[in-house]
Amino acid sequence: MSLSRRRFLQTAAAVPLAGSWPRLATAEISLGSATLTTVSDGSLMLPGSFIFEPMPKDELAPILMDYGISDERLTPECNLALYRDGTNTVLFDVGSGPDFMPTAGTILDSLDAAGRAPEDITHVVFTHAHPDHIWGLLDEFDEPLFPDATYMMGRDEWNYWWDPDTVDTIGDARAAFAVGARRRMEVIEDSVQLFDDGQEILPGISAVPTPGHTPGHMSFEVRNESDSALVIGDAIGNHHVAFRKPGWISGSDQDGDMAAATRKVLFDRIMSEQMRIVGFHLPRGGLGRVDKGAEGYVFVPGDT
Repeated sequence: MSLSRRRFLQTAAAVPLAGSWPRLATAEISLGSATLTTVSDGSLMLPGSFIFEPMPKDELAPILMDYGISDERLTPECNLALYRDGTNTVLFDVGSGPDFMPTAGTILDSLDAAGRAPEDITHVVFTHAHPDHIWGLLDEFDEPLFPDATYMMGRDEWNYWWDPDTVDTIGDARAAFAVGARRRMEVIEDSVQLFDDGQEILPGISAVPTPGHTPGHMSFEVRNESDSALVIGDAIGNHHVAFRKPGWISGSDQDGDMAAATRKVLFDRIMSEQMRIVGFHLPRGGLGRVDKGAEGYVFVPGDT
């Protein structure tokens, strides 16, 4: 494979920092003859209020204590799912890029560690268009980071962020989200493939509507032979309160009531079908299963 100008500059720029790269959390399972891996885009730094503001503080405190979580500062992982079936190499979301937070945007290093280059990605499938999921679309030349990929997004999600009124209706705190999403979507406007709820978008990959976090948020059932897993994006956004109290409204969701209803339905399906999951902000690589807890549910990371 030839070394592109982009890859040369990235490699040269990284040499002085080689000893200080962050640990790249990964996890991997086999799905029949295919492989589902998570690759890290680093982590976020968020005020606790971003999630906890609408929640009952007296009930919240003991839950956070159980998990050793601060109510002031959160540092969730960012885990992108990478699916390889021998024909397609599918990346779910593209991470933050360099312009969102200094602790995120490590996807190229993580792909390198997994033995993959941007040119290997055949398809990029978006769960939604928040900054940590789509701002990594462009490289430093404002060209698509994954030059040979087909880009795919749910029709409702695309239409929401493409609407020029969204920047005025999303609220001041998220207005930059809308501007940033639209700028990146304009680059792929003529080539993006849109899909609808329930559609099989690629062999073995079906869209599962999970709205609320954003209006068109989508999860994906990935199935190969008799094995399956669910890539859930931010539909279940953390391993603590979202699992213990899925009906609570989270400040991170654009439509809190809808997101809470979605979580309940999603947990019911995961439990009834005993599906493994990949969560974008879940710990230890984000891949694992769900158990019933004494109260609510428990995330069990790992490949079992």
